[in-house]
Amino acid sequence: MLENAPMTERREPGPESGKLFSEEQERIAPGIQRLATLAGIAMDSAEGCVLHDVDGHNYLDFMAGVGVASLGHSHPRWVAAIAQQAARISIGSFASAPRLALLELMASVLPQELRRVQLYSGGSEAVEAAIRLAKAHTGKFEVVSFWGGFHGKTGGVLPMIGDPFKQGWGPLAPGALGVPYADPYRPVIDSLDPAEVSAVTLDLARKQIEATSLGSIAAVIVEPIQGTAGNVVPPDDFLPGVQELAREHDALFIADEMITGFGRTGKMFGFEHFDAQPDIITLGKGFGGGFPVTAVVATEDIAQDSHPWSKPSSSSSSVGGNPLAAAAALATIETILEEDLVENSRRVGEHMLARLETWRERFPCVGDVRGRGLLIGLDLVADRETKEPLGGELTQKIYTECVRRGLLIMAYGARVRINPPLVISEEEADAGLDILESVLTDVVPG
Repeated sequence: MLENAPMTERREPGPESGKLFSEEQERIAPGIQRLATLAGIAMDSAEGCVLHDVDGHNYLDFMAGVGVASLGHSHPRWVAAIAQQAARISIGSFASAPRLALLELMASVLPQELRRVQLYSGGSEAVEAAIRLAKAHTGKFEVVSFWGGFHGKTGGVLPMIGDPFKQGWGPLAPGALGVPYADPYRPVIDSLDPAEVSAVTLDLARKQIEATSLGSIAAVIVEPIQGTAGNVVPPDDFLPGVQELAREHDALFIADEMITGFGRTGKMFGFEHFDAQPDIITLGKGFGGGFPVTAVVATEDIAQDSHPWSKPSSSSSSVGGNPLAAAAALATIETILEEDLVENSRRVGEHMLARLETWRERFPCVGDVRGRGLLIGLDLVADRETKEPLGGELTQKIYTECVRRGLLIMAYGARVRINPPLVISEEEADAGLDILESVLTDVVPG
């Protein structure tokens, strides 16, 4: 792969990229991903961990489409599976051989208790379905979510976003209760002892629920490792505490595995790093390897005995679980298993973390390094003592400089997110870190 990999010298966007990007901006509505508008480039093709723009420049991928391209780009097996299925039948909710094979394979990698699957096409759609399922099963209507959490942008889940993103949309659906998440580097109380982060955070969550809940909590939903917040890894005892919190209110425990699922963290599912067992999980992003496939997975009794969710057509989706989506997801999971990509995620992730840890001594701007598998986060700070985040203009320059030198990485904010395809090699990982290291050296003062 590295023969097509980028080099560390700086280059400007080519003329074809600039032309295509500018013309598209005259037609497309505002609001697409910030990383795309800041880069100002137009892509033409990709394979593995390398993308090519329309001017022939190469870019090493540390984004994976925000965790979507689990197999990298244009994996031959995935491409063949989609092509073959598209030539047969693509759409419809009737039973199909690809869907049955997918469900059987999922049963082999999921915990035995989680055996009922409903398929969708978008992450927000699946999370909304999971919330509806919890409400139907419990007969209650409130949902506890966490600061820093992100579960989608549609109306039913927008109230559960744990940051200012949800501001400005007017009145949101009632029943959402936001409580603190156990962030070891930026705890809910400054200078909190690391050993106390989970206990204090959960104690504050209980007090907040007691003061604000109407006594009708249907579910507690949490990302095992928060993605959008900065790939934040909680202490080991936090997720079991969240499960206990749900049990105290006779509520269902939902693990949102959109980002952490299917090998991203060095285990098949993110919750497996912790001593916790969810009642429902939501899956997506890397599930389809680039094809839109998501899922709600629940225990037998929850899925079967939850009216109206379990009534005919009540939890369905027009395109969810169609034969083409099933074939894509099936090929993705088969490849993850046969190419041992969960282990590759663990091994290469540990290699990257070990190198990044040395940057704390070398770069005053590196305040924190954390991660599991190929879900890695950095905190860039202006001051180590105060943990003041690095300013937006500077982080934006870091991002654009990385792009100019051939690295695509979510470094346009003070919390840098590194989540390359699961197929990345140690050599490719080091090549990308070389670029990031050169940018930090050249761009950040001190």
